[in-house]
Amino acid sequence: MKNKFCREILSLIFMMLLFSHAGAQQKPLKIGDALPEKIWRTPLQVVNAPQKTMTLSADQDKLILLDFWATWCSSCLKAFPKMENLQQHYGDRIKILAVSSQDRATLEKFFASKNGQRFKGMVSVTDDQLFTTLFPHAGVPFIVWIKNGKLLNTTDGDQVSEKTIAEVLNDSRSSLQTVVQRDDDGPLMISSNLHLEKGFTLNHYTFFGKGRVRGLGYGTKFHREAGKTYGRQFTNLSLLEIYRAIAQELFNQNGEKLNVKRIHNLVEHREKIDFTPDSENESQLYSVDYLVPKAESDSLYRRMLRMVNENTAYHAIIQKKPTKCLVLKRTSTQDKIATKGGVSINTFLKNPSVLQNTTLDFMLSALNANNDFTALPVIDETGYQGNVDLRFSAIKDLKTLQKDLAAYDLALEETERDLNVLVIEDKKPLKP
Repeated sequence: MKNKFCREILSLIFMMLLFSHAGAQQKPLKIGDALPEKIWRTPLQVVNAPQKTMTLSADQDKLILLDFWATWCSSCLKAFPKMENLQQHYGDRIKILAVSSQDRATLEKFFASKNGQRFKGMVSVTDDQLFTTLFPHAGVPFIVWIKNGKLLNTTDGDQVSEKTIAEVLNDSRSSLQTVVQRDDDGPLMISSNLHLEKGFTLNHYTFFGKGRVRGLGYGTKFHREAGKTYGRQFTNLSLLEIYRAIAQELFNQNGEKLNVKRIHNLVEHREKIDFTPDSENESQLYSVDYLVPKAESDSLYRRMLRMVNENTAYHAIIQKKPTKCLVLKRTSTQDKIATKGGVSINTFLKNPSVLQNTTLDFMLSALNANNDFTALPVIDETGYQGNVDLRFSAIKDLKTLQKDLAAYDLALEETERDLNVLVIEDKKPLKP
């Protein structure tokens, strides 16, 4: 009996190693590829289900949606009720299975929590390696569509709906848009293996596109080496966000700070470049990647601004203009603002309004981001470098602030200065 038990244990270990090895050797599937036969028989570790393992053998003839997710992914959790409703609506015609690489203890803790108990119908694979090997991806949610045992498509979660599922089930023309996720930090749309080419150096690279790239997030990345930034990448952003980020770096190079009050958006239809990205304005999003020779990194943002101008219907320039502004000055040589130390506190413009052991930059940044007190840009001509302690009464308007500042021998005076500003305009049509 003991020998039989040992043989069964060894057999089980052998099968687990076999499946693990097979999964590790399996190459990623391309759209149209059939899933390996072993996938349908492999026991999958699952949570939030009566059993601890399951197979997909009984679902082979269904439309299967693998919903890759993680407990920290708010977009994934937000989509779970939709997935549960779709599963109930279509019944045995589809199989929606959540898939996570997180371990069993983590997932069981989540589903036992108050938040997780809302998703009683979401069975999830745990400790996944098999599906991640077959369908590699960089972010979640990530949806894999399988039909007739073949990889039909890979999409983001937004594309899962009654409409798209019905299209697939009825063999209608599908409106699904494939999402190919990248998992490297190289330039956009260039092979991550380019660095393996012997004797080749990528000295300059430009990528510029309009419209949402679904396989990419919303944001920016830097290409850096030895402390030098020689490239910048923007993905799925409004054009104003891109112009503003480039201009911010050019202002920094000049020892200045860009703020919204020093941006003059003179574009006729401002909403085409100035908005918060969402599904309603995907066609107005831009993705940019720009690299210069590493030895010329100091010219990156100047050249990048020129490149963006050349490829859009707009023109942005940084220029000095006589500008009405508020200037912060000291009215005496007596230092009434030096900090006494302690914890850094910044509750400026709140109640109470306090700056403790912080720089004056906190006050100027708050004023430049707020139009309630003044629409004018605020600049600092105090020359004060140290940290300060300032305490104000409930600041209701500019006059009360100016009164409180006077107690510290500070003045906020309206005047005119030649200031660098970012000006964005529509391009003028070329003369015939």
